[in-house]
Amino acid sequence: MASLLPAASRSVTCCSNCVLKSERLWLSSCPANCVLNGVPSQAHSEPRISALHGGRAPAGTAVEEIGTQMVAPCEAVVGCGPTQEHLVTRRALCQSPRAGRHGAGSEEEASGVLPVVVELGKFEGKKFKNSNLKDGHAKMEGERAQLQPFFEKEGLTPSRQKTLTTESYPVMLWWSPLTGDTRRLGQCGADTCFFTINRTYLHHRMTRAVLFYGTDFNIDSLPLPRKARHDWALFHEESPKNNYKLFHKPIITLFNYTATFSRHSHLPLTTQYLEGVEVLKSRRYLVPLQSKNHLRTRLAPLVYVQSDCDPPSDRDSYVRELMAYIEVDSYGECLRNRDLPEQLADPASMDADGFYRILAQYKFILAFENAVCDDYITEKFWRPLKLGVVPVYHGSPSIADWLPSNRSAILVSAFSHPRELAGYIRQLDRDDGRYAAYIEWKLRGEISNRRLLAALAERRWGVQDLSQDNHIDAFECMVCTKVWDNIRLQEKGLPPKRWQADVTHLSCPEPTRFSFSPLAPRRSSLREMWIPSFQQSKKEAQALRRLVDRNQNFSAQEFWALVFKD
Repeated sequence: MASLLPAASRSVTCCSNCVLKSERLWLSSCPANCVLNGVPSQAHSEPRISALHGGRAPAGTAVEEIGTQMVAPCEAVVGCGPTQEHLVTRRALCQSPRAGRHGAGSEEEASGVLPVVVELGKFEGKKFKNSNLKDGHAKMEGERAQLQPFFEKEGLTPSRQKTLTTESYPVMLWWSPLTGDTRRLGQCGADTCFFTINRTYLHHRMTRAVLFYGTDFNIDSLPLPRKARHDWALFHEESPKNNYKLFHKPIITLFNYTATFSRHSHLPLTTQYLEGVEVLKSRRYLVPLQSKNHLRTRLAPLVYVQSDCDPPSDRDSYVRELMAYIEVDSYGECLRNRDLPEQLADPASMDADGFYRILAQYKFILAFENAVCDDYITEKFWRPLKLGVVPVYHGSPSIADWLPSNRSAILVSAFSHPRELAGYIRQLDRDDGRYAAYIEWKLRGEISNRRLLAALAERRWGVQDLSQDNHIDAFECMVCTKVWDNIRLQEKGLPPKRWQADVTHLSCPEPTRFSFSPLAPRRSSLREMWIPSFQQSKKEAQALRRLVDRNQNFSAQEFWALVFKD
């Protein structure tokens, strides 16, 4: 999408597809996290950070937690706990820093009672006056009369520039900001829309759509009452653990338009971690099989690199059990038994050429997602394929629909126990002909999957390609174009077309745990948390939908009363 502002005048927060500790992230920590009424919290979303300011948080930046938080419906801050990682540092888009952070060490934990996740978004245990215009936005009401945005477009005459106001174009309001644009005109083909994060535009007569970033969709701030002319649009490309409520029918059907990892979304982001066909065909990192056989004298057949431990997919439990039957080199924070070279120890090196070349020496990579959802496919799957390594995959049940060829990956789901998987990998490790069958497509440069080829050819955005719009731009333009389509219909005296998301736009089953390793040491109580978290998110989704359908502002107390009513 083209901006009508000169590049120097745009304020954009680069929020890319998130990979734990990738080169695009800042990691922050809090020296003393607060405990609400003795109940601990954990934030375990994979961090999502702008790379602005050289990877460091600017002075005065508001720091906020994103993702799952184990927080009780309470208000008083009564103590402090240990340091918590996985914090997101964001340019100050809110009026003040968070009032409280949440640590560990509650009475519930001491007694062995597992706290349940009661708000899987950003609920902070504070009292909210209502669900509308939070974080100081209400006091901007008095500024509305002064908001007469004026935008320049290169080559326009002064007389023409004066017409470029919100009175001429539909307003797209980012309610949970994914960009830093306070006001911007965006060109989407023949259509132009005004994009802003300024919430006072909620009441503007030209506002036609409210845009949400899924991880930040939460109870403490919703644009209510919702006007009939306001479409709601959801952008959510991240793991379901960041906000489970979205994955239930009462919430996903609130939205008119979606851009999610599901192929059924209005703007599918299934291939968001894949640059294109050529990187799959490329032999840049391919290590000849004869060399890999020689390297086996000092390398394990399998490599595992994860630093987000004990996620909903329970991948660490599986890999821990697998290690009992076959050698695995693990470089990440989870189950680490081998260290990277010092120059690659920084998490920012996850996409470095040197790191890729280390992984490329292995025959197999354990590619385990942090959650099991249809079409939720991350770099964990695409990376080994790009490197010429066979992925041993656990994650999306629909992964077979996205394989480059019928024999390009080993699916964990095909084996009843890690012992069987280990035996199969040992067979391939000893038999060059059988192993080579898994990389034959790479050697020939042939991708036979028509669905994959069509998805890459038809998508309207690029990955790490400055010559194309990114998927956020494409999302904005999709909404802008659909809004304009309805405006044109109404100008002809026709009814507008109504769009609505359904449950296929975000489909994730309840998490499960592997039961074959009950005595294995656990890094934390996280492994036990995800199932009750998901179960309670169903109640939260139902309660929130009832309140939204009422179409009035509501308090956090009203919400929690409904959640715990039964």
